[in-house]
Amino acid sequence: MTPRLEVDLRTRAGSFSLDVTWTAGDGVSVLFGPSGSGKTLTLQCLAGLVRPAGGRVVLDGRVLFDGAAGIDLPSRGRRVGYVFQGCALFPHLDVEANIGFGLRNRPAAERTRRTGEVIERLGLRGLEARDPRRLSGGERQRVALGRALAIEPALLLLDEPLSALDLPARRALRDELRSVLSSWGVPAVLVTHEFSEAYQLGDRLIVYDGGRVQQSGSRGELLWRPASESVARILGLRNILRGEVIEAGAGHVLVAWRGQRLQVRQPADLAVVPAPGTSVTFFIRPEDPRLLRKDGPFPSPEHHPNILSGTIVRDDDFGTTRTLLVRVDAPGPPAQGDYDLEIEVPRFVHQLLGIDHDRRWEISVHASSINLLPA
Repeated sequence: MTPRLEVDLRTRAGSFSLDVTWTAGDGVSVLFGPSGSGKTLTLQCLAGLVRPAGGRVVLDGRVLFDGAAGIDLPSRGRRVGYVFQGCALFPHLDVEANIGFGLRNRPAAERTRRTGEVIERLGLRGLEARDPRRLSGGERQRVALGRALAIEPALLLLDEPLSALDLPARRALRDELRSVLSSWGVPAVLVTHEFSEAYQLGDRLIVYDGGRVQQSGSRGELLWRPASESVARILGLRNILRGEVIEAGAGHVLVAWRGQRLQVRQPADLAVVPAPGTSVTFFIRPEDPRLLRKDGPFPSPEHHPNILSGTIVRDDDFGTTRTLLVRVDAPGPPAQGDYDLEIEVPRFVHQLLGIDHDRRWEISVHASSINLLPA
């Protein structure tokens, strides 16, 4: 990846310390992490709204900030568009004036032409004279995007652009936002603390926690190969468990967990093969374990070596899916409070298997569904 944006920032805000280094290319880079981890502060530094204590920011070879060299371009000279949390439209300006706000110092003819182009491309024709308070959530979002894009930015910054919307609207507008960002071809940095949003909108994810970058990479890399247990927890992964290596060979690892012997398919990119006796952390996605039908067909040990038995201690209904909390038949306290595994099943499977009337099950966990985390 040839970086379009190079970020090295160090600053403080009260007792909070930000110290991050990362790069981004074309497409959408998402700053993801819990609230208070420094994501919005980073955007403010990139936009020139906050002056960092030190570091360097380079956009397409242009130095926006260099603490050592004393360079700090003002916001108006950075060619950076900013979509604020909640859209932050000017309530006293209509749609056309909001979109053209950043063009107010340009010649009238150019301002009119550019505003019209943006209105046309974003499907806002006919709303030019409308008061922002009379717009739908999606229309407000498009106006906020239009205002940021009208200046023809070299970089677009979006701070929780969907946070002001209710859940159904957020889901409906994710696709629209992704389409707009793709069609305009402007590299973007987007902030969110919702993983589904980060995954759907981002090409690259940068995980923040406590003012530091914990991991960065493609969205697939983050989803399937989190760099540590802490990153896995920030991503909201469930069934994060601990065991001990019994043996490790070519392409496999045997792990002891809760009195069970779990066969794990060793990932090809595992940097260090754990030695026998080593403590390891692993995760199993709730949708991967499979409840075994009691009338067959029964899986062969060769293809499904990990067969567990246990009791469903809780059954949570999420409409189209059910989450089963299972306590495995094993000595000692469960791994997670009063249960060991979360298993997610579609509603029709729950009904088909008659789970409401039968709480005792055998469970198959494929070796490739057990994901070892780096130490």
